[in-house]
Amino acid sequence: MSARPAMRKVLSFIAVLGANLIAVVIGAGAFLGLRAWNADPLAITAPPGIDEGRYVQIGGIDQWIQIRGQNVDNPVVLFLHGGPGAPLLPYSRLFQPWEKEFTVVQWDQRGAGRSLAASGDAIAESMSIERMTEDGIEVARYLRGRLHKDRIVLLGLSWGSILGIRMIREHPELFAAYVGTGQVTNMIETAALIHRLCLERARAAGNDEAVNALEALGPPPYETWDRIIVHYKWRDALLRPESERVALSSLEQVMQTAPGFSPGDIRDWDRGFRRIPSLALYRAMDSTDLLALGTQFSVPVFFFEGMDDLDTPASLVRAYFDAITAPRKEYVPLEGGHIVLLTAPDKFLTELVTRVRPLATP
Repeated sequence: MSARPAMRKVLSFIAVLGANLIAVVIGAGAFLGLRAWNADPLAITAPPGIDEGRYVQIGGIDQWIQIRGQNVDNPVVLFLHGGPGAPLLPYSRLFQPWEKEFTVVQWDQRGAGRSLAASGDAIAESMSIERMTEDGIEVARYLRGRLHKDRIVLLGLSWGSILGIRMIREHPELFAAYVGTGQVTNMIETAALIHRLCLERARAAGNDEAVNALEALGPPPYETWDRIIVHYKWRDALLRPESERVALSSLEQVMQTAPGFSPGDIRDWDRGFRRIPSLALYRAMDSTDLLALGTQFSVPVFFFEGMDDLDTPASLVRAYFDAITAPRKEYVPLEGGHIVLLTAPDKFLTELVTRVRPLATP
């Protein structure tokens, strides 16, 4: 099977956590021999800036952490990527506007990207929600010491929002605020809603192929890869907002020319995204119910949600938001789908600076 069809097959079930859309525009290894590798355009050289990427011992293994910003005195944002297994490190240039206001930290999680390159494929056996939550807490503690901050801002995208909610519940003292985007709530309810919406749209469009496949599939949960694949294949085909497709198509060039990102890095990214996460991890993820963890939080909570998000439907995110209590909470609707952080970057950053930055500024 060629790289591109293989990627499309995997995307059909991984898409629920948003980073799948990035993989669509990557086209797996199609451009590995064609891209240029230039590390200079993103360099931050003048003090008091910081620009470093290094392996740090997290959870007993080497994990890659990148720290960038124009001023180390700025508040720190720790970004928890989606997937699992889909870091946004190759899209660092899209975070450049953030770096004027924040010190931006990207962490390649266990089994992903450069962290996978250091550990090898056997790391898949240790990947669990609980272990990766603890990894995230260790990263936060490392950053507090490295950057001399009492508290940092935590930002979770999709799969990363599962880790983020658990992290702020277990160790609120580490965080100035939490921002969830593409926020996971109850994955069983989410999958059931997606199934119903897919059937409605397929019937309205007279798409007999989709109707027959979805009726044969039945409602979730799904216990096998084959059934998961069918579910997300039709979710992508029937529910993906066109605006999101168009916006994300522009990311192909970003990936192809990512400064400092080598062909080997691309292969590790692809490997971590489509080969490493296990069925057990996806089944655990797909049974996640964050409401069951409790609804009282000790840190400010913000949800920046795409109004057309059907991966983590805005209606369920709003219901979760209404149920929680926190010292401060805000629900911020944005135009777009699941990955508004990338498809509406200017508006996202404006809201982040206006609403969240003051909470992390001494």
